[in-house]
Amino acid sequence: MKFSRPLLTLAGCALAASLHAQTWPSKPVRLIVPFPAGGGTDLITREVANKVTGSGYTFVVENKPGSGGNIGVDAAAKAPSDGYTFVMGQTSNLAINPTLYAKLPYDPVKDLTPISLVASAPLVIVVGTASPYKTLADVVAAAKAQPGSINYATSGNGTVAHLAAESFQRVANVKLTHIPYKGAAQGATDVMSGQVHLYVSSIPTLLGHIKSGKMRPIAVTSLRRADDLPQVPAIAESYKDFEAVTWFGIAGPANLPKEVVAKLNADINKALKDPELRKKLGDQGADVAGSTPDQFAKLIRDDIVRWGRTVRESGARID
Repeated sequence: MKFSRPLLTLAGCALAASLHAQTWPSKPVRLIVPFPAGGGTDLITREVANKVTGSGYTFVVENKPGSGGNIGVDAAAKAPSDGYTFVMGQTSNLAINPTLYAKLPYDPVKDLTPISLVASAPLVIVVGTASPYKTLADVVAAAKAQPGSINYATSGNGTVAHLAAESFQRVANVKLTHIPYKGAAQGATDVMSGQVHLYVSSIPTLLGHIKSGKMRPIAVTSLRRADDLPQVPAIAESYKDFEAVTWFGIAGPANLPKEVVAKLNADINKALKDPELRKKLGDQGADVAGSTPDQFAKLIRDDIVRWGRTVRESGARID
């Protein structure tokens, strides 16, 4: 039987992909964190990488911060589709930034291959321990008395924390002043010193400061109270159905070999079932997730629509 050259070429490509998947990974795999070291995304990424590394992988975690996470995600999107570069994406850079930024260097739907959702985490609103505000109701009362006099810090414009705070202002009918930082560390320092009234961030980012007594949490943004902060009321207890959580998930460049996607997805989900890892992520304030690639892809698409609406309503825009 004779085959045409195109068919032989396709067969050869399929064989090469199959052989690649069988030998993959044959060298260290780069896992990009698109935020600075020490933040919630970084902590979660390193815990997951350490556990999956024990399953036959060698992950090299690389912090590549900047531009709201866009620089790190773009580096992964433009990497070769050989299975040796991935990124820990997050709600902000995969679901919010497509609407927030006038020009985004990547398309999270077209330029990335979703591998698996890893975890989600509610946000927490904290004050310094010397703050006069003991409850969220105290903050609302002060903000109503003097609109704009209360400020709040986040790790940047258009982040989940920023948009969650914008949503809260609408439901509570108050006006707060936003102070965006370029990362979590400086904002945390300023709220602890009293230079900033409130700080809004994910629980994993601030839990250490809360446990050490350097910050006082006054509300969480999940529908129910967080397991790590059971004494802290959910905003939804006062403002019905209010919810804003951030999620974390691993993705790679577009057109990754299906065998590589399937293998990494299976190994990540296996690692996420490990009691030790679940406890470590739980101690960071994260809820372990896990998913199929298709489920993660749907979440990204759905949240682009959901957060896009919030971005437009808030008027936030980065050119």
